Amino acid sequence: MLGGVTDARLRELLGLLAQGAPAEEFSRPAASARAAGASAAEVAALEEATAVALEIHRTLAQHRTREAELTALFDTAGDLAALRDLDAVLRAITHRAKQLLHTDVTYLSLNDEAAGDTFMRVTDGSVSAAFQQLRLGMGEGLGGLVAQTARPYATGDYQRDPRFRHTGPIDSAVGEEDLHAILGVPLRLGPRVIGVLFAADRSPREFSPREVALLSSLADHAAIAIDGARLLEETRRALAELGVASRTIQENSDALRRAEEAHDRLTGLVLRGGDLGEVAAAIGALLDGGTLVHDADGTELARSRSRPLAPPARAVTASRSSGRAVADGGTWVCAVLAGPELLGSVTLTGRPGLDEAGRRLFERAAMVTALLLLLRRSVAQTEDRIRGELLGDLLGPSGDPAGLAERARRLGVDLGLPHALFVLHSDAAPRPRLLAAAAHQARERRGLAGVHHDHAVLLAPSADPGADAAGLAGALGRAVGAAVTVGAARAEGGPGVLPAAHAEALRCMTTLCALGRAGDGSTLAELGFIGVLLGDRPDLSGYVRAALGPVLDYDARRGSDLLHTLRVYFASGMSQARAKEVLHVHVNTVVQRLERIGRLLGPDWQSPDRALELQLALRLHQVSAPPEPGPAST
Repeated sequence: MLGGVTDARLRELLGLLAQGAPAEEFSRPAASARAAGASAAEVAALEEATAVALEIHRTLAQHRTREAELTALFDTAGDLAALRDLDAVLRAITHRAKQLLHTDVTYLSLNDEAAGDTFMRVTDGSVSAAFQQLRLGMGEGLGGLVAQTARPYATGDYQRDPRFRHTGPIDSAVGEEDLHAILGVPLRLGPRVIGVLFAADRSPREFSPREVALLSSLADHAAIAIDGARLLEETRRALAELGVASRTIQENSDALRRAEEAHDRLTGLVLRGGDLGEVAAAIGALLDGGTLVHDADGTELARSRSRPLAPPARAVTASRSSGRAVADGGTWVCAVLAGPELLGSVTLTGRPGLDEAGRRLFERAAMVTALLLLLRRSVAQTEDRIRGELLGDLLGPSGDPAGLAERARRLGVDLGLPHALFVLHSDAAPRPRLLAAAAHQARERRGLAGVHHDHAVLLAPSADPGADAAGLAGALGRAVGAAVTVGAARAEGGPGVLPAAHAEALRCMTTLCALGRAGDGSTLAELGFIGVLLGDRPDLSGYVRAALGPVLDYDARRGSDLLHTLRVYFASGMSQARAKEVLHVHVNTVVQRLERIGRLLGPDWQSPDRALELQLALRLHQVSAPPEPGPAST
């Protein structure tokens, strides 16, 4: 029986095995037992157990290494099978070989059957340009011998190994790369060798039979992957060549078919009075691309199968001068002309390689577009004149409201809906240009546009005249390229209210200009107390609600009287000290109430303009609804 100390040391050995501890730690139990005074027999038994444990440790380590290598080989096979590009396959092979064998450099050569040699194809870890471009004759050097004999060769120090046929170029490249230990295995497809896979170190060493077998296994997988990638590449090349021939035949056939279709479809569009959307769609279908139609100002009129794209000004100018379609950065542009007058342009996208037949077809399509634009302009001018005349009658004295409403209905305008009257003004834009932009907006909004008292006027349905005025100012400003000021007034109740609405909108527009708000849009109600003073129909309760609404709601909800604190604060010359005397509270209470008021009304509530608005609202509220004494403010 062994002693208790020895039993403990044996358990320690088993623990080291279970933990996978380093080999040098296995001598520790025997040394500890010897130091603890164990007998010679016990120490000998421990040393024998230590030797057995070390042997088990080595066996387990070898199994783990082999398992890792097999796993890596399986992973490599899967990775290579997923690759389809030959270069990617070759790079993956050399990189995985370097990982498996832990060498400084790996490289791969492929046999050139026509030249009768093998050449360096890809390297991993190499730094020498001469080495990366090396060619080896069959039987020359280690690689040439592997390629010739289809057998693996390894050397611990190539530069000193006499077994190989040394040549100047090979030895120079190997020396420049400073390689010593080299292992080369053949890449075989059946009996045929297609190349050599190498692993090399920059210091002398011996490659074990396990490493030779490992690299050979990788080479077998690699050869199959290389052959598959080659076949796939050759198939792709053949298919591409076949596709080119097929496309050439198809393009010739398509050119004839498109010419016939173009003649039929474009002629049909002209005969039945097709619109620009149909023209754009027809051009896109005939030329297999996207189409955009713009007017002379660059405004998009129609688009088919294309994202929004501004017409390139230089290309339009070049096309206008030459009378032909011109290419510009992957698109084709053709000016739409009526004699010397530029009506617009047509842009073709998605067809950078337009042939001559397609170019002429595109130019004929631009001629059809010119005819339709002329017709559209004539119709629009007539319709705008009729709409402008109706708007003039609506804003002038008239004794037939029912007749005006009927005329409006015939033009698609329902005066029974809530409308707004907008008066437009621009210092920079010519009035005809502004009127044209207003007419465009009127058509989009199902309204009327015209000139009244030397100002462009727009009547359109509106649920929120103020917001619509601001949006209209922005849209018209972009259309005419200058600031446009828009005064708006609500117009509800039929034709009879329109003259008064026009007068109010005109005052609003004039006030905006006087306040330095050119390019803005608003109603008098949104101009604060100025709007209240200028308006024919002042909404005093609405003004009070707009200015003091959050405070009124807070007082109603909490039963407080912040409104009284605010009134006292302004009456005290905005002095917290004087306000606290009137309110009979501590100054900190005044500060807290004012902070709450600031959170309700916004950080600018004490600015001069805002303070004036609030004081007027407080006075109007006091006159219209005298407050009853309430609880203390909180």
